Amino acid sequence: MTPNQTFFKSLRNLETSYRNIRILAFVVVGACVVITVSALVFAYRVKTEADSRIYVVEQGKTLIAALRQDVRENRPVEARDHIKRFHELFFTLDPDGRSIEEHINEALAYGDESISRLYLDMKENGYYRDMIQGSVSQEIQVDSIQLDLNQYPYRFRSYARQQIIRPTKITTRRLISAGYLRNVSRSEANPHGFLIEKFEPIDNTDIEELKR
Repeated sequence: MTPNQTFFKSLRNLETSYRNIRILAFVVVGACVVITVSALVFAYRVKTEADSRIYVVEQGKTLIAALRQDVRENRPVEARDHIKRFHELFFTLDPDGRSIEEHINEALAYGDESISRLYLDMKENGYYRDMIQGSVSQEIQVDSIQLDLNQYPYRFRSYARQQIIRPTKITTRRLISAGYLRNVSRSEANPHGFLIEKFEPIDNTDIEELKR
């Protein structure tokens, strides 16, 4: 074999080796891309599945794992329960100063300063003092709640009956109230994740009075 033939054969071998190395490099890079994409897809699916679950915890123990989609579907139910629970805390009271304070403090976590302002006005006017001195209890029954979820914050109107129980008579009052609901973080004091804004009683007139 002549030197020229040997030289050209070496060039062909180098070219073949370079081509093989290039193919191998493409294969390795392609494999890395496939592995990376697969890992990202897997991580995304795991994160999505984890984010789609909400764990309901009571006293430090996990009770259930609920799908977030189900929770979103239940938001109207939660909203109405939030409004109902607030009314029960704020308007169902016994003639005991400590009990009143506990109920009101729990109710204040359900709303903004409009509720705090209403409480302070009632307190300054002697409403709770008169309840205690007159041994007056009051109870509330929420009949219905109108909720508009088409506009945010969500407008609501509550229709309820309030009973004022005195030693000598029971007075039933109509209680119509309105306000807005805003989404906030859930907490132990506010499990529904709503905040009542611009709350106002619209009608609180007597509708019936019975002697005891």
